[in-house]
Amino acid sequence: MNKESLQGEALELSIVMPCLNEAETLEACLVKALRGLAEAGIQGEVIVADNGSVDGSVEIASRLGARVVNVKDKGYGSALMGGIAEARGKYILMGDADDSYDFLEAPRFVAKLREGYDLVQGCRLPSGGGTVLKGAMPFSHRWLGNPAFSLMARVMFSAKIHDVYCGLRAFTKAHYNQLNLRCIGMEFATEMIIKSSMQKAAIAEIPITLHRDGRITRKPHLKTIRDGWRTLRFFLLFSPRWLFFYPGITLIFLGLLGYGLALPGLRFGKIHFDAHTLLFASLAIILGYQAVVFAVTAKVFAVAEKFLPRNSALEKLSSEITLEKGLLLGSLVILTGFILLGKAILLWYFAGFGDLNYSVTMRWVVPGVMLSALGVQTVLAVFFVSMLGLARK
Repeated sequence: MNKESLQGEALELSIVMPCLNEAETLEACLVKALRGLAEAGIQGEVIVADNGSVDGSVEIASRLGARVVNVKDKGYGSALMGGIAEARGKYILMGDADDSYDFLEAPRFVAKLREGYDLVQGCRLPSGGGTVLKGAMPFSHRWLGNPAFSLMARVMFSAKIHDVYCGLRAFTKAHYNQLNLRCIGMEFATEMIIKSSMQKAAIAEIPITLHRDGRITRKPHLKTIRDGWRTLRFFLLFSPRWLFFYPGITLIFLGLLGYGLALPGLRFGKIHFDAHTLLFASLAIILGYQAVVFAVTAKVFAVAEKFLPRNSALEKLSSEITLEKGLLLGSLVILTGFILLGKAILLWYFAGFGDLNYSVTMRWVVPGVMLSALGVQTVLAVFFVSMLGLARK
């Protein structure tokens, strides 16, 4: 591969390395990448997406024949976006420039892409057949954080991978363009996995070896607590179902269970479920319903803004529950609540507006207040969802 070839037809592979002051290890990575392309006879290029290096990284890349793309916007994701945007290859292989990944393995990724896969994810962990050399990964990352987040990715998003954090991965540029990735920081890598899984992309995983970080004078960019929290937050924000819907349904179930015990005033030995149980149960139902509403509105917004792919179930629900139907339903719930509250006021009237038997009247007041609140929430929610669903440029 030489610079003249870059002026010709599209290449098969572009190797993109994000770089921020990686002079200690960049040359070793570039030598392996270029050698891997040459030995496998792959028509390709190596791109260094530089994010503002001041240690001579740019000069090293240029001297070795890599193409340097200067990316002004800071961030791991920004650097990769900038480099991928300039890539001429049909396939893209991304990997860090800290010499922890062996770019001589590039042909293995290309072979999988040639089979028709959209995304080929490397796996460093033994659970996926990978190997972590001594000192290459902190204990907490290897045995706690990475396995836990990878499990979450499999459960929450049906991602068929065992190493969600692995930065050595390859994908077709056509697939990448469909993902519409937004994250400019470390979440870029996990966003790619999540969106690919949600779009039912063809994903393969191949075992690789993680080597010890080659940098000596500089610490890794990754910060355990900060980036771990950012990943957890990102997972939850990208899954309204797990963040809002499942907790909401659980609260509603517990609330209905409380109503089933408290309305008839059931006793179990010395335990008596009475008006106070109704209050707790009502609180659970109101909070649970609000969480479910948040799940729907968050999903509609995420789809409208193309953070998440279109959802057929959501589209069907939207077509069946129109604004008018939602308003009618909310109004009926409010009316039911007012009727129950009216019954309580009537009991007060019959008592001459004096003292009441709270064990009796609260069985009318509490459900009446709850239904009135749920009805108002429904009216407001359907208006809000309709606003989110409006077509925008």
